[in-house]
Amino acid sequence: MAVQTTYDRPVAPARAPSPARRRRRRPTAWLFAGPAAALFALFFAYPLGASLLQSFTTEGAGTTHWAGLDQYRRMIDDPAFLESLFNTGIILVVQVPVMIGLALVLAVLLNQSWLRFRGTWRAVYFLPAVTTLVAYAVVFQVLLKTDGGLVNQILGAVGIGRIDWLNSPTWARVSLIASLTWRWTGYNAVILLAGLQAIGKEQYEAAAIDGAGTLSTYTRVILPQLRPVALFCVITSTIGTLQLFDENYVLTRGGPDDATLTPVVYLYKVGFQQLDFGYAAAIAWVVVALIAAISALQYVAFGRERRR
Repeated sequence: MAVQTTYDRPVAPARAPSPARRRRRRPTAWLFAGPAAALFALFFAYPLGASLLQSFTTEGAGTTHWAGLDQYRRMIDDPAFLESLFNTGIILVVQVPVMIGLALVLAVLLNQSWLRFRGTWRAVYFLPAVTTLVAYAVVFQVLLKTDGGLVNQILGAVGIGRIDWLNSPTWARVSLIASLTWRWTGYNAVILLAGLQAIGKEQYEAAAIDGAGTLSTYTRVILPQLRPVALFCVITSTIGTLQLFDENYVLTRGGPDDATLTPVVYLYKVGFQQLDFGYAAAIAWVVVALIAAISALQYVAFGRERRR
């Protein structure tokens, strides 16, 4: 006689929990999610909605009036705001490509097997990213002083005259770009290095078997696979540039002659020095829109190139 074992018996399908049981679970879920949801609503959602509403208002004689799109139309004829966009565009076009290029070269060097103390070098190049923004901006302010600054002392030692780094519009922009590049190159290099290490060694070997040189291997095999990581670095760097505040405020206060004025520094001056909070809120939302639009364009461009 055949004996039916436990393994031969049909397994009954798992029954879905009843509606009453699901309702009993909801208070437990809200008990854990409630504090986080309340903090999100109180410190993020409500201020966000309030600032959007405030951007459509104006204040006069202690009362708030509905202004519609007047605050946004005001930016079109505001030379200081347009100058801040121009300055940010220069930094975005010059600093971001230079920084990403240097980060890529640095990541390739840090990925070489012949390099000794690779862990130490990686930590050294990443250290600027963990330095507080104000602290490193103050250090650059001291280094770039016209009289007695270390940079001008070194230039004088090699026969080059001193440069008025922070009081000349052109050199102030150069100083700001240099400080940003110093701080964020190592950060992006570490991210790109992680992407390089995710590429298998067999792909290098296959390229070598096919007769590809080092340059061809990187341009035709490695860089196309590194594109998603590079896209992340480009988008985050773009967002950081459009939100730039600490460095240029500490170094030059947005000067000289508004040469390093950015939208966020201008927003601060309008909101907290002129107490024009409606206009400041409108500037903030324009910055948000610019970040979203430029990031979307970069994503589409990289994605289109990847599909090719």
